[in-house]
Amino acid sequence: MGLPSASDMNKGLLPRAEAVRLLQSVLRQGASFDDAFGIAAATGPLSKSSPSDRRLCYAIVATALRRKGELDCRLAGVMPKPLPKSAGPAHEILLVTAAQLLFMRVPSHAAVSLAVTVAKANPQAKHFASLINAVGRKISSQSFDDNTGTDPSINTPSWLYRRWRDHYGPSTAQAIARAHLEEPPLDLTVLGDPQTWAHRLHGSPASGQTVRLTAWHGSIADLPGFAEGQWWVQDEASSLPARLLGNVKGKRILDLCAAPGGKTAQLATAGAHVTAIDRSQERMEKLRANLDRLKVSAETVICDALEFQSPEPFDAVLLDAPCSGTGTIRRHPDLPYHRIPKQIGPLAELQHRLLNRCVSLTKPDGLIVFSTCSLEPEEGEDQLTRLSSDLRHIPVQESEFSLTPRWLNAQGCIRTLPNQGLDGFFAMRLKRV
Repeated sequence: MGLPSASDMNKGLLPRAEAVRLLQSVLRQGASFDDAFGIAAATGPLSKSSPSDRRLCYAIVATALRRKGELDCRLAGVMPKPLPKSAGPAHEILLVTAAQLLFMRVPSHAAVSLAVTVAKANPQAKHFASLINAVGRKISSQSFDDNTGTDPSINTPSWLYRRWRDHYGPSTAQAIARAHLEEPPLDLTVLGDPQTWAHRLHGSPASGQTVRLTAWHGSIADLPGFAEGQWWVQDEASSLPARLLGNVKGKRILDLCAAPGGKTAQLATAGAHVTAIDRSQERMEKLRANLDRLKVSAETVICDALEFQSPEPFDAVLLDAPCSGTGTIRRHPDLPYHRIPKQIGPLAELQHRLLNRCVSLTKPDGLIVFSTCSLEPEEGEDQLTRLSSDLRHIPVQESEFSLTPRWLNAQGCIRTLPNQGLDGFFAMRLKRV
């Protein structure tokens, strides 16, 4: 894509042009939205833009991804025929334009005229500039809520939505899909009194040490307590697995697949002697940076969890296993476009192997907590039926750990859902026998 001039940048073109480029990277090249945006904001075209322009760019792309099914349906209804493959980024330009007009209430003259400018700067899309102008004006003249938002499942790939419907039932599947349309709050795990921090951060206390901020759109580094290491970003659901280990003070705890380190920080600040394992050097560097900021320590090892050896077993093991991540779509709206059905089985098999590996790393009668941030039964409930004879399930009771009853399923496992206001997580507590 051609870059806009400096004068155009000052008129709001840069965030829209960059939104088109990022959307192309996600939908066509399989890039992670968070990673691509982070690079653009740190060293790319957005690095010298204003904070408001960066927020606008992020919001446009996130909205386009969350509402892509509805946007595609609306665009198909006003276009005479589909775009040819030779149209370059014309489809992404239309998605960006429709997202602003239908769901962000951006004035039509700004959204449409800037879309045409973006199109004219591209060698392929410039031939469709007049079509983009006509489609944008037609959409802007229609009712905002006409045929939009009536069926949230339209924004979820059909194969994925069918899985949720079959496992959770039609009404819950609809509620999950609807929850994915909303921007999630910012959850922080705080040190000290949550009530005090909630007041200081203008948030509200949730469960445990979680404080929830519902209206923060700036840099987290600007929040009180960040530089002092008084909290870290962690969804409330992600904080639940470590709680299932109970009092860990003075115990040796192994945190497998530990990065980016929220659970490691939980355990270390609770007084555990933590060994954190992750195979990614880059992710481990982020974990170490987080621990340094929080002024807590843990032994860190870069290693494949299946190959890790220890001279003596641990008192307990926390395995937050690699998974499809479908419970985190609220926070990662690009994720459905990076997943295909055949990925689920191999991931579930890897989780089973990792769980069996935990046995030899745990003392007899020691605890193992298994968790995934997935909504898929193969990566959660079905693992309970595959336990080896060395493991015994210890059901979690409602009275333990200040858990909300709706977070527990009939088997005594944690099962949270996005429509409950937090990420989708599964966790079960086991004992080595």
